[in-house]
Amino acid sequence: MTDGGSPALDQHETHEDENDQIRSRLDKRRKLEEAGVAVYPSSYPVTHTAAGAIGAFEEESEGVEVALAGRIVAKRKMGRATFLHIQDRTGRVQLYCKKDVVGEEAYDRLALLDLGDFVGATGEMFRTRTGETTLGVSRWTLLGKAVRPLPEKWHGLADKEIRFRQRYLDLLVNEDARRIFVARTRIIAAMRDVLNGKDFLEVETPVLQPLYGGAAARPFRTTHNALGVTLYLRIANELYLKRCLVGGLDRVYEFAKCFRNEGMDRSHQPEFTMMECYQAYADYQAGMDLTEELVAAAAEAANGSLRLAHPGGEIDLSPPWDRVTYFGALEAEIGADLSGADEAELRRQCGEHGVELTGDPSAAKMLDELFSAVVQPKLHRPTFVMDHPKIMSPLSKGKPGMPHLVERFEPVVAGMEIGNGFSELNDPSEQRARFEEQLRLAERDEDTMTVDEPFLRALEHGMPPASGLGIGIDRLVMLLTGTRQIREVVLFPPMRPASGGPEPDHDQADTER
Repeated sequence: MTDGGSPALDQHETHEDENDQIRSRLDKRRKLEEAGVAVYPSSYPVTHTAAGAIGAFEEESEGVEVALAGRIVAKRKMGRATFLHIQDRTGRVQLYCKKDVVGEEAYDRLALLDLGDFVGATGEMFRTRTGETTLGVSRWTLLGKAVRPLPEKWHGLADKEIRFRQRYLDLLVNEDARRIFVARTRIIAAMRDVLNGKDFLEVETPVLQPLYGGAAARPFRTTHNALGVTLYLRIANELYLKRCLVGGLDRVYEFAKCFRNEGMDRSHQPEFTMMECYQAYADYQAGMDLTEELVAAAAEAANGSLRLAHPGGEIDLSPPWDRVTYFGALEAEIGADLSGADEAELRRQCGEHGVELTGDPSAAKMLDELFSAVVQPKLHRPTFVMDHPKIMSPLSKGKPGMPHLVERFEPVVAGMEIGNGFSELNDPSEQRARFEEQLRLAERDEDTMTVDEPFLRALEHGMPPASGLGIGIDRLVMLLTGTRQIREVVLFPPMRPASGGPEPDHDQADTER
């Protein structure tokens, strides 16, 4: 390689050696422009990707003419020939530039190229004496000059500060980062295919909402200047999707950005992606079946297999998944049935099992904290936790014959909850009573729902029985790519402002939710 260097930690701090390289690159740019070279042309007629060109040659063996384009990632000169490696989204390919083929003027200008520059090249594929499939260049074109050097270590960028703050560098030099985001795209596409194949309609619901609802969480708020009203970034899209059911759209889904103004840890981000879907005339059993199908399709798309390697042991995502009841699983761990426990008993159990409580939490909050601490981490195999307490589930339909339970499920894999679903409550009177109970709980728990009168009005027009399902896309991608940190699967995660920098560039430390 003929170039390199370390990237600055932020735009306000540039190391002296990098300044020297930038000056050198700008000088090369000037020389190219003085020679009449278009340093930033508009387009290039690419015929193949790097992988496509190599594959075509492997199939045909000779006579494969191509036009390739990509970023220079390696360069070496050997007498009257120069070898370049360029990289595109599919991989790398070697270019062989010979002086008596490309011409003396074009060959001499190769000296003005740096690592990171974009070039296009045309010619015929061949195999070198060392066996590397290579493009024999007949002519080349500069497509974009990189005036700032790229990371020196092409085998990986290890500094997380740089990786998350300058994700484009991470994608450029870390193959694993590219793998994760390719997998993410395939996972979402596979889930869409399943839902579209079942005649679900993809819809869009408001991100800015006059009332926040559909989950128990703290919202972000803003002001709509034109309307003169306070609006909230949605914490969920559930209540609007249910309005679609009221309106006769019997099967709907949405991949939605949701926002919750809360803490962060390895599996929580204030901004996240949720897929929610609703199907009329179905219950939570159908929701569990659909979850299994969606996750299986996503796993096949990401990895070509339903078996995942995991530090805790291999995970087989093949249906059917294990199913346990909420209170049954809790009793199996603590040795007591808490289905009828009062707040004093719940507080005692939390203390006994090391669950720290703050303030004056409600029974629902204590149950949630206790279950998350003692049961969920032990659910390694794909498992549906079913039949939750009614006090924790204000939007779920009650379980017949069990007034303290609802028809709700949560899919848990490798100790991580990846979704939530239930038979939807469609009784407007009961829904109003649940909302009002949430108001009473708000004095003790911040994360409660409000009384949504427009939604209640919609329910009063009649909503069919339905199954609802939400799957956290970020967590699903974590699971299917073997990633331990949610920021690894978000292209541009929020970051604290860089030290000395004025702008709130995306970074944040991990804190408990």
